[in-house]
Amino acid sequence: MAEKNHSQEPGDCWLAVNTGSSSLKVGAFDAAGQRFFSRQVEGLAEKPEKEAGRGHDDALRDIIDAFDSERSGRLRAVAHRVVHGGDLFYRPTRIDADMLTQLRSLDHLAPLHNPLATTCIEVARQCLPDTPQYALFDTALHHDMPPESRDYALPPWCRDRLGIRRYGFHGLSTAHAIHQIASALGRPAGRLNLIVAHLGNGASLTAIRGGRSVATSMGLTPLEGLVMGTRAGDIDPAIPGFLQRHAGLSADEVDHLLNHESGLTGLCGTRDLREIHAAIDRGDERASEALSMFVHRIRHYLGGYLVNLGRLDALVFTGGVGENDAIVRASVCEGLSALGLAISPAANQGHGDGIRAIHQPHSPAGIWVVPADEEREMVRQLQATD
Repeated sequence: MAEKNHSQEPGDCWLAVNTGSSSLKVGAFDAAGQRFFSRQVEGLAEKPEKEAGRGHDDALRDIIDAFDSERSGRLRAVAHRVVHGGDLFYRPTRIDADMLTQLRSLDHLAPLHNPLATTCIEVARQCLPDTPQYALFDTALHHDMPPESRDYALPPWCRDRLGIRRYGFHGLSTAHAIHQIASALGRPAGRLNLIVAHLGNGASLTAIRGGRSVATSMGLTPLEGLVMGTRAGDIDPAIPGFLQRHAGLSADEVDHLLNHESGLTGLCGTRDLREIHAAIDRGDERASEALSMFVHRIRHYLGGYLVNLGRLDALVFTGGVGENDAIVRASVCEGLSALGLAISPAANQGHGDGIRAIHQPHSPAGIWVVPADEEREMVRQLQATD
């Protein structure tokens, strides 16, 4: 439940806008942190200057109209998820004209996401001109990572002049998981060591020590780290240059290959784990190898984070795959009892709408499934600082 202060009235509400590259999720929450309005739209045009199809701007206007017709209390604020805050933004930030100018200067760091978020911010400000608007950033959780996790082994000018560092992503989803686990265990977040696996089309692992991010698998961009739906994840950094010299690809073509034609899609033709499991059942070796690579990379990072944390309270699965794919969870945890992670096959196969434990009673560290809810986390943060 979100923290409240005495200035909040029972009839107050908050709106959260979660802008994806081709989707839009909007939720409204009351002063007790309960969701009373929810809309989700998929298959939107992926460019702010949409060439064809319905765009995020039209979709958001329709959703705000629907919300206005349903709400009865005072709208306190609108929270917007923004993927990349760079080094400029790492706290919930009130949006005004100057802030938007600064935010646009970061578009090159997340060209598929930040411009669309700005589009939705502008629409919300037009539709709700008297309501304060705030930006919350997926990179914020990782802003204060220690230098050994944050920086690359490059000359200092790369960081100082160009801002090249590990920013990390999925911060709002990870923050939600941290608070859910803290509540479930009845312990302050600041006393918990966790590893959070946000597994979906985009995927990352984050190590949490004392409630703070100390390492994460994504880097300057969301391309680094795990094998993902269409992203390659970790590769030899010489490969882009090799592709340019020997395959005749341009820099933009290499970027497109690594972000949109690689990962599970590049390995076996689909990013949908349900289709991959079905193909494996039919004896498809490419699908089997793709799943093995996906799991292997997760375990690779998991092992490193276990060593660096020393003590682990819980491994947390979230995101569409993390929440729903029992085969992936079982494969990630296979043979890890000696390292303190003993999964319960029966609990892992179970289903539920909320947070649930899937570890054996004797497991030194817990294994949990936490449904992702970035909209709830955005509102929680705003209510806590209101």
